[in-house]
Amino acid sequence: MLNVGKIEEGFVLDHIKAGKSLDVYYQLQLDKLDCTVAIIKNARSNAMGKKDILKVECDINTLNLDILGFIDPNLTVNVIKDGEIVEKRDIYLPQEIKGVIHCHNPRCITSIEQELPHIFVLSDAEKRVYRCKYCEEKYSPHTKKSL
Repeated sequence: MLNVGKIEEGFVLDHIKAGKSLDVYYQLQLDKLDCTVAIIKNARSNAMGKKDILKVECDINTLNLDILGFIDPNLTVNVIKDGEIVEKRDIYLPQEIKGVIHCHNPRCITSIEQELPHIFVLSDAEKRVYRCKYCEEKYSPHTKKSL
């Protein structure tokens, strides 16, 4: 049996679709932080068959967890303080995503003004459709690029 030690302060991201933990890792920019991260891939799950789990030991306020709703709204976030779960946060589709995905419309102002942040706004929650705030180009996951 695999045993990953408990964390004192931070959070546990549970119910990540199997094989997607590294995507979450990079989207949260955990590679740029000096914190302890445990990535558990393909853990057994009664509900999902297999799942991934991320354990992150850091100040919970250092990360923008809003992006998690965009990545996978079925994730669960358990906030840890003093080694115990003190809060379970619900995940929602964010109304706005800033600096995570790029607009690929060559006529968009973000193509000309390089320092302008890429901002996408939720236009259809049911279909999970986001559009560029500047040119209204629809986000396509096939051209997804992280910053």
